[in-house]
Amino acid sequence: MDSINTSNSKINGTVKISELPTRVNSELSKDQLEDELQITRRKLGELQDTLYAHGKYAVLVCLQGMDTAGKDSLIREVFKDFNARGVVVHSFKVPTELERKHDYLWRHYIALPARGKFGVFNRTHYENLLVTRVHPNYILGELLPNVNSPEDINTKFWDKRFEQINAFEKTIAQNGTLIYKFFLNLSKEEQKNRLLRRLDKPNKNWKFSPGDLEERKLWDKYMVCYEDILNRTSKPHAPWYVIPADDKPSARLMVASILLDELKKYNDIKEPELDEDIKAKISEYRKQLEHE
Repeated sequence: MDSINTSNSKINGTVKISELPTRVNSELSKDQLEDELQITRRKLGELQDTLYAHGKYAVLVCLQGMDTAGKDSLIREVFKDFNARGVVVHSFKVPTELERKHDYLWRHYIALPARGKFGVFNRTHYENLLVTRVHPNYILGELLPNVNSPEDINTKFWDKRFEQINAFEKTIAQNGTLIYKFFLNLSKEEQKNRLLRRLDKPNKNWKFSPGDLEERKLWDKYMVCYEDILNRTSKPHAPWYVIPADDKPSARLMVASILLDELKKYNDIKEPELDEDIKAKISEYRKQLEHE
């Protein structure tokens, strides 16, 4: 079976979102995609066990995309075979009162995965370069010094925020966190279809909000922001991968395959060697247990 191609997913230079694919050209059927995902996620789960035993790296998986891009179901399907204690998912909503009393990155710092674990950010620190940039009035709620009106939120403000986020990622990468960022590239037409399905299916109605339609009107502004993010924050230590998201099964397989392929490059991720004294006495310990 020919696997799905992920070789052109990583952002290594300047891109235009309008030229990036939203659908994968693949001859694999839905069943074949799901079968391959099952194999890949099982291998990822095994690798996580080794990562935990090794204890020197954490893995941070960042998922960004427009509403209905499939982030929730992707998390459910890709990490299904993980030990539940080996992966922690954080979904970042509107900042709480406590979170607003700290800098905007604080809530992301305290949610970072411990060494040996995977952390998944469902929406990420990049919301601070997306929603707040499309809706600059939200910045006023951060109560920042010298920011008293939308006029104070200018190009220099956003340049500084880009610097801060790049520095944040560089710092955690230098201290053992492996960062993989995925932009789920959904077409506007497919988003419309998925919103309609939410309205048509009673068991999906709860996911719909009139605010979804208001944000949809700002699609072009969001795309400008996403393009800027991809071009200014894809770094060797924290790369962005563009995942065509119009087809959910292929998107899930692409994310799982990229994670597995990239993590396998770390040849030092191995189970620790058993202490020589313990290894020499394994037969003795076995006899103790067998003769209880």
